[in-house]
Amino acid sequence: MSDTHTGESLLFLTDEQLRQGIEGMFFAYRGFTAAPDQILEGISYGRAHHRALHFISRSPGMNVNRLLAILGVTKQSLNRVLRTLIDDGLVESRVGKADKRERHLYLTEDGAALETQLSEAQRAQMRAAYRKAGPEAVAGFRTVLEAMMDPELRRLYTALREG
Repeated sequence: MSDTHTGESLLFLTDEQLRQGIEGMFFAYRGFTAAPDQILEGISYGRAHHRALHFISRSPGMNVNRLLAILGVTKQSLNRVLRTLIDDGLVESRVGKADKRERHLYLTEDGAALETQLSEAQRAQMRAAYRKAGPEAVAGFRTVLEAMMDPELRRLYTALREG
């Protein structure tokens, strides 16, 4: 797609332009996850571990149900990931003060260090891409990403951004 498209002409995207966008997202995601995947492979973790570490870091003290909603995985799947992270000393699970049935999640010092290591390359990659694309493209990219989210996911995303 050229950068000469107006908002009106974007309403008439061809199937080929849409395919190119889909493929662009696929290859960008591969590139975006390559560095963390190498680190994770070396410690026998997967992307689910990375996502859990990221969101726990982003919102310390979040409860397990909120993490489940954000990740969109089964309780069984998340429990496996959390059990490994807790057993390996990367995540701490604390009983809720108001509701003893709740479990609140925090990164340990080692967990925070691993999360930083995993995210470092991604932040550098995003920073470079954003600088190259410029502020208007960054705003457009964010608009496209948000438009692709269903209302519930957009609500979770917005709540996370607002703290």
